[in-house]
Amino acid sequence: MRIGIVAGEASGDLLASGLIEAIKVEHPEVEFEGIAGPAMIAAGCRALYPAEKLAVMGLVEVLAHYRELKGIQNNLVQHFLDNPPDVFIGVDAPDFNLTVERKLKQQGIKSVHYVSPSVWAWRQYRVKKIARSMDLMLTLFPFEAAFYQQHQVAVEFVGHPLAEMIPLEADMNGAREQLNLPADRKLVAILPGSRMSEAKMLTQLMLEAALGVTRQQPNTEFVIPLATPAIRAHVEQVLQDLPQRPVVHLVDGCSREVMAAVDVIMLASGTAALEAMLFKRPMVVTYKLSALTYAIVKRLIKTPFVSLPNILAGQEVAKELIQDQATAANLAAEVLRLLQDDSASAAMSERFKEIHLQLKQNASQKAARAVLGLIADVNH
Repeated sequence: MRIGIVAGEASGDLLASGLIEAIKVEHPEVEFEGIAGPAMIAAGCRALYPAEKLAVMGLVEVLAHYRELKGIQNNLVQHFLDNPPDVFIGVDAPDFNLTVERKLKQQGIKSVHYVSPSVWAWRQYRVKKIARSMDLMLTLFPFEAAFYQQHQVAVEFVGHPLAEMIPLEADMNGAREQLNLPADRKLVAILPGSRMSEAKMLTQLMLEAALGVTRQQPNTEFVIPLATPAIRAHVEQVLQDLPQRPVVHLVDGCSREVMAAVDVIMLASGTAALEAMLFKRPMVVTYKLSALTYAIVKRLIKTPFVSLPNILAGQEVAKELIQDQATAANLAAEVLRLLQDDSASAAMSERFKEIHLQLKQNASQKAARAVLGLIADVNH
């Protein structure tokens, strides 16, 4: 059995390696080849190209690399047409993978797409193109599967691998000890985003909110996990320019350990909100864009909420303070409410636990079974 597989960035590499290992349990002789990251290669995938070739963020960067990416895409399609695999799996990277999937499917090669593009949230018309491009969609979230079912697209909800990796009960005291954080203080994590553009938009706002919290509750301290050295430099600069400073602990990386260690989390909307939810930590979500970008995005977005915990819950469990609502005073008020109202915090954590259990499905095994089922259908 031969399987073609392509993943771009680190998250895709992790998902793909889990899938490779799960398929190998059932079929130890299977061969994998494609565009692979370090985890996939370690799991036994032959890399025709390294995954970092696809990890290009942003429009300008993509344009700069367009010819190279197009060349890789064409070579890959030709390679699989010359040596047809039993199935092709595109993991995330929809702009690249859906084109490969469509071209292979047109020539009778079965294709699977693992991780739905956020078509349910905006540009819903893309669902027709997605349906033409692949034979099976594997989704991480149940509401995505429901969306594809409404559009008569073959789909399987497999759950989220992060729900396996993050324990149902995170050890707060152990995490504090590991990070040398005080055991006897209320701790609030500040996550201004993993991209520099987000950090520039939100760091000052969040630190001003932290000051507001400290004025009301002086024994509160703050922890900021820093995604990159550049973001660290930016945060240090903002701290230096503040007239007063809250007590802030800066930690390089370790965002999950920080989430486990704190009482409340203040964060930029994004993947971090999903992780914070899996750690069952009460949170407040914020985001700001330039006025023009926000006006465009607001018209395109089809969901009532921006953060995954609320989309998954189907209601606003975590407060969302977006754009004009994103003020230091509003953020401080919500953090204080969560620090002081134990029953509100406990209710939020309980709801998060229910969602965690829903997402904990043994994703890699479930995805492997779906892929092998598709291969079996072809061979009959």
